[in-house]
Amino acid sequence: MGPRRVNPVSGADRSPRSPARTILLAVSLLLAGCSFVTTRIQPYLGGPTFPPSDPTKVEILRAQPTRPHERLGEVFAEPSGDPTVAQYEQALREGAARMGADAVVVVYDRMQVVGTMVTGPWWAPAASPIVGRVVVGLAIRYTGP
Repeated sequence: MGPRRVNPVSGADRSPRSPARTILLAVSLLLAGCSFVTTRIQPYLGGPTFPPSDPTKVEILRAQPTRPHERLGEVFAEPSGDPTVAQYEQALREGAARMGADAVVVVYDRMQVVGTMVTGPWWAPAASPIVGRVVVGLAIRYTGP
C-alpha cells in the first residue's frame, strides 16, 4: 500500500487515486466535450408508410429531384455541442430511413434562436438568446426509375 496523504483542512487521511478512478475521470471528461445530433421525425398525416430503409443508402440532396417521388415527412436535426457536417448528414439519413425514405432534401439550414439563458439574481435577471443551427430535411421515396 502506498503512502497516505493527509488533507490539510480536515486532517483526514486520503489514499492516492486508483488507476481505475483516473481512467473513469478521463473518459467522463472526454464524453462531456462530445458533439452529437439528435433527430425528430414528423411523418405527414395520411401519407404513405413504408418499412425502415437502410440509412447508408439514403441520399442527401440540396434540391428537389427530377425523378418522380412522394413526400413522406420532415426530419428535424437538433444539435448538441458543435457537430460536424458529417454528423448532421448522418442524423438526417437515420431519421429519413426510419420513415422508409430513399433520399432527404435539405429544405432549411439556418442559425436561429433555439432558447434563452437567464442569469443574474432574481431581482435583476438578464436574458440572453441561445443561437443554434437548425436543419430540416424532407424525406422522400422514389416512385419511378
